[in-house]
Amino acid sequence: MFKIQKLDLLISIYIFCIAVAELMGGKTFPLATIFGYKFNASVAIFVIPILFTINDMITEVFGKERTRSIIRSGLLIIFLILLTSLAFTALPPSVRFMGLENSYDQIFGLSARISAASLTAFALAEFLDVYIFSYIRKKLGKSKLWLRNNASNFIAQFIDTVVFMTLAFYVLDNSIESNVSFLISLVLPYWLLKCFMSIIETPFVYLGVLWLKNEKKT
Repeated sequence: MFKIQKLDLLISIYIFCIAVAELMGGKTFPLATIFGYKFNASVAIFVIPILFTINDMITEVFGKERTRSIIRSGLLIIFLILLTSLAFTALPPSVRFMGLENSYDQIFGLSARISAASLTAFALAEFLDVYIFSYIRKKLGKSKLWLRNNASNFIAQFIDTVVFMTLAFYVLDNSIESNVSFLISLVLPYWLLKCFMSIIETPFVYLGVLWLKNEKKT
């Protein structure tokens, strides 16, 4: 019978979200235009909040050390994606692949930069998320899961967004004003959208915690 342990399933989804963010997160899309100001977002917005939600679920049920171990595994995955992106783009193409080489190098060369930026932002934000979540739980006890879930997410995702966007999308050839304007157009809506998604996902954190606890008892 096809059966997957609940924690293993969550870790698999966690790894999936990391891989999608690293390999495809370089694309930005227009989010909204407000008072003539265009706001943009990375496609990674659809998977990044899930990482923080899974963090909080696992921390609540299995403790912060278990979550930190998973985060370290995530960092290793990002590092390996970075190494393979650099190594594979450096290899010379075969004659058959010659016509696609520039596109391949452009896409996965960007993935290497995304991975480097993400490695830094991910390390800072994920461990901060677990620290804040655990700190609030220690101070307030097991009640108010919604508070520690959202408070930790809001703060950690702000750090994640600022660090990642700056390292991933700052263009040295552009002026500081141009870079700052574009980064604000990314950071502000991206972080606010993450906060909104964190709030929306709060009921799923409660359900996920109950779901994990039921298996832990068996």
